[in-house]
Amino acid sequence: MKRIFAVSLFLIFAACFTDRLHAQDKKLIPITRYPQKDTTKVTTDTSQQKDMYDVLQSILVKNYKPAKNVPIGRKPIISFVPAIGYSLQTEAAVTLSGNIVFRSSPDSKVSAITTSIGYTEKRQFTLPIVSTIWTRNNEFVFVGDARFYIYPQSTYGLGSNSNIADKQRMRYDFFRFSEVAMKHIAGNFFLGAGYKLQQHWNVVYRGPQDGAASDYQAYGAAAHPTSSGLSLNALVDSRDNSVNASNGFYAAVQYYNYEKALGSNNNWQSLIIDVRKYYRLPENSENVIAFWSYNWLTLSGKPPYLDLPSTSWDTYSTTGRGYIQSRFRGAQMVYLETEYRFKISRNGLIGGVVFLNGESFSAAQGTKLESIQPGYGPGLRIKLSKVSQTNLAIDYGFGNQGSRGLFLTVGEVF
Repeated sequence: MKRIFAVSLFLIFAACFTDRLHAQDKKLIPITRYPQKDTTKVTTDTSQQKDMYDVLQSILVKNYKPAKNVPIGRKPIISFVPAIGYSLQTEAAVTLSGNIVFRSSPDSKVSAITTSIGYTEKRQFTLPIVSTIWTRNNEFVFVGDARFYIYPQSTYGLGSNSNIADKQRMRYDFFRFSEVAMKHIAGNFFLGAGYKLQQHWNVVYRGPQDGAASDYQAYGAAAHPTSSGLSLNALVDSRDNSVNASNGFYAAVQYYNYEKALGSNNNWQSLIIDVRKYYRLPENSENVIAFWSYNWLTLSGKPPYLDLPSTSWDTYSTTGRGYIQSRFRGAQMVYLETEYRFKISRNGLIGGVVFLNGESFSAAQGTKLESIQPGYGPGLRIKLSKVSQTNLAIDYGFGNQGSRGLFLTVGEVF
């Protein structure tokens, strides 16, 4: 764990130093083809590109011609899609997913607000709102995560050696509020602090059908598990587009200190290290190979069972394609993923991806990481907005023990 922390910190500070050292000669090529001499004042020729809005307009409007120059400015660009679908964690579901992107000023990075309101065959209701807001001159960035769930969902025990046959049904209501404020320090480096509250209530648990003892019962069940604490945050972000990056580097370190004095059930501390890197491949193409490392570590204390690191419980619920949400859970989580993104249609309307990931969990605090569980599969991308480069991501993932399913996301997975 110390090695993971040290390597990640080295990557963050090295990237920050490199950004400052080469600020004059770094040439990122944004996917939206903004002029390289000034990537903050953006106007792009989109006449040769198409998105779903163009498709609908060409059907409904005679002699429709897309606008040539479309800026990302203070006026919000809205991309939403209603859908009826199926996924591992929801079964049949009706959703309204999308994002709103804008710039606080002509020289600020792109701000984004993302949500996905859904109701499922399992009688799950989900309302997440995730936001990244950049102020004028990128002096501050505010990162928010608020959500309310009514959530029947199963658990499978602790560690990544757990068996899919050990499914134990649960149901709970869930609320999260998290807000972080970070200030620009130098280059693409930001430091700040925040507050996070997580509450579960109306928790109903059905143990194994054979009556055997379960990890949930042995760990310690709680009727109303609550985690409330302060965070220290560091960020490096040199991506050309936070919604759909084609080049650049991202690294975030989040240290959380949950205290009884703030309303938590227990005192405990955790660390999240999120590192991503994007390359054009081939270099002169619009195809991208992307790498992601997500490490979620319990440093000390005893978190509530439902607040332990778990598959697909990251901010955007995208780790572990190939497995149902909450499939693996434990005190420590180490996760790696790579994805290759490529165009299928020349106008950018349709694209594709192939991905490979691996995750490993320890069962309890102080125990070793267990087996690496791989996930892999293909995916389709449908352009919802050619200006913000927002895609509808449709992926089919495969995992061990016969795990497989469909995964839908508005925006890229990472």
